[in-house]
Amino acid sequence: MTSAEPVQLAEPPAFRRDHRIHAWILVKALSDAGDALWTIALAWTAVQTASPAVAGLIVAAGTLPRAVVLLFGGVIADRSDARRVMMLFNAVRVCVLVTVALWMLAAPPTVGALLFAAVAFGVCDAFYEPSAGTIARRLVRTTDLSSYGAFSQTASRLGTMAGAAVGGVIVAYAGLVGSATINAVTFAVVIAFIAIWLRPRFLLARADRQSALREIAGGFRHLAGNPTTRTLVVALSGLNLAVGPAVGIGLALRAQDEGWGAQAVGLFEALLGLGAALGAVSVARWRPLREARAGFRALVLQGAAIVALGWGPAWGVAASAFVIGATAGYASVVLSATFSATVDTAFLGRMGSLTRLGDDCLMPLAMAAFGMLASTTALWVPFALFGGAMMALMIVPLTTPAFRTMSLRAAGSA
Repeated sequence: MTSAEPVQLAEPPAFRRDHRIHAWILVKALSDAGDALWTIALAWTAVQTASPAVAGLIVAAGTLPRAVVLLFGGVIADRSDARRVMMLFNAVRVCVLVTVALWMLAAPPTVGALLFAAVAFGVCDAFYEPSAGTIARRLVRTTDLSSYGAFSQTASRLGTMAGAAVGGVIVAYAGLVGSATINAVTFAVVIAFIAIWLRPRFLLARADRQSALREIAGGFRHLAGNPTTRTLVVALSGLNLAVGPAVGIGLALRAQDEGWGAQAVGLFEALLGLGAALGAVSVARWRPLREARAGFRALVLQGAAIVALGWGPAWGVAASAFVIGATAGYASVVLSATFSATVDTAFLGRMGSLTRLGDDCLMPLAMAAFGMLASTTALWVPFALFGGAMMALMIVPLTTPAFRTMSLRAAGSA
């Protein structure tokens, strides 16, 4: 098969009555809560065990192996059954967490044990995420991808927030052992749900089996020969490169420069998270007719809001943070749905791995560039440059007729 249109195996119910998919979204949110709890526990334990520099290395240790392995994860996603891959690597995660818990019970935390956990999770993510990224295409109709993304992303954000909120309490009372155990239970629930209840309704095209390197090269050739897919991959790869440094570094620098205090940074972050949740869920209530055009327009507005972070009083920065969150949540839903619906399904895993690779490889450089500009120029300059670059990047697809007229409703009817 080489067609981008999946073959229907079973008739899905209307999305609002699809209780199996609703349950899957809740199970994923539970797993996200466990991941957030584990991340906080790992970071806290690292800070208590090693110097700040080494603790930072431990927390970031999973990034490099994930970047190295991601393209191979995309190959597996395009040639194998996504459910089996997801169950396998969730089982590996459970084994890692149980091993860490037993290790911590036998001896105090060590740098080696924490590095092992971080690297193992990074490798598992690299194999799991590309396959998980194709699962929506197997479960719901093209016309329901936006609704699925809206509820899935909102539930995941809420799960992450809840996990982070209780993570500090859990690690304080139960340590890394308790946090690892709870996260292992959430992964076990995911495995059970996939094995027993999650059944695909659509059959996707599979890639021809070749050597992994040949299939990776084939993915790049596909990217070069398909302008629509290439534009989506570039846009989705660059989404966080402007907003990540502006929020991760810039908000703290502005609060320090203006004397607003750490509480202001917390407020800005909270408004950003609230905006992201509202932006994502709004797609289910007010779905645009042309998803790609609406998504890229929202990101142009996000670029302007990034520029606005560098100016004005605290209330203006707070409003800009909320706009950034709302546009990020909205655009990520509609553009992810567009990506899933339009990319040839024989290459969906590899294209998804390329979008994730952008964050892993380029985000450290973007952070460093923002910090360097902030230290050598006026503070508003990096906000203006990063936000302006975001606006320019997103205007490009808006000048392309394919994205101005594309509609998933039409694709679903076809």
